[in-house]
Amino acid sequence: MTVSHSPQNYQPRPQLLEDRVILITGAAEGMGRALALDAARHGATVILSGFREKALESVYDAITAEGSPEPASLPLDLDKADEQLMLGIATTLGDEFGRLDGLVHTAQYIPFLSRIDDYDAAQWDKVLRINLTAPFLLTQACLPLLRAAEAASVVYQSDRVGRRALAYWGAFAAAMSGLEGLMQTLAEETEGSSRIRVNTIDPGALRTAQRRELYPAEDPNSLPTPESITHAYLYLLGPDSREVTGQAFSAQPTPASTATQ
Repeated sequence: MTVSHSPQNYQPRPQLLEDRVILITGAAEGMGRALALDAARHGATVILSGFREKALESVYDAITAEGSPEPASLPLDLDKADEQLMLGIATTLGDEFGRLDGLVHTAQYIPFLSRIDDYDAAQWDKVLRINLTAPFLLTQACLPLLRAAEAASVVYQSDRVGRRALAYWGAFAAAMSGLEGLMQTLAEETEGSSRIRVNTIDPGALRTAQRRELYPAEDPNSLPTPESITHAYLYLLGPDSREVTGQAFSAQPTPASTATQ
């Protein structure tokens, strides 16, 4: 695997994503919300996906209030999504948009940090389902729409513990490791034979509600906001990364001794 930091200082031009249709999971909060707003500011028609419909409405309202292209809303509970539901979603998106220029999986679920001895088996299954199986099913269902685009990008939000696992990250580390493998596999299968590129990105430690739940004693003001790193995601979605595939990126410098989400 090639790990690159090239998007960290990327400066997107104003209409970088003009006329592009981009689906973002986890768009109701955190990194997904910040990316949805910024992608829309750069011209994209964003499909907002998340399981809290009211929160999606808030993002929808914020985008339209800024005068960005009108987004679409796609309520989706990844814990309950199966193959048939994902195929139905892809059919609906195909009827409405005809293609997908980008698919970004920012939705993540991390219930707690725990040693393997104590890890609850039901939670293990849920973490793997939301963080690994659901992205696979959604990507698989949307492949025809991605192939219908001139140059499509699939971006999986990963984590450094998926590249070098650390104690107490349990099922999430296993899921992120699997996600890296999924990215590499799909990148190999599509390289040279389609117009799809596939990469992962680790956002690093951010000032989010999820981070506060995992590290309640940490000063959140010591961490960057999701809004401060959206440019790295825009790089992977825009034309400047058109030849880039099969790589594991980091949105921030990643100290080797620190495990974060």
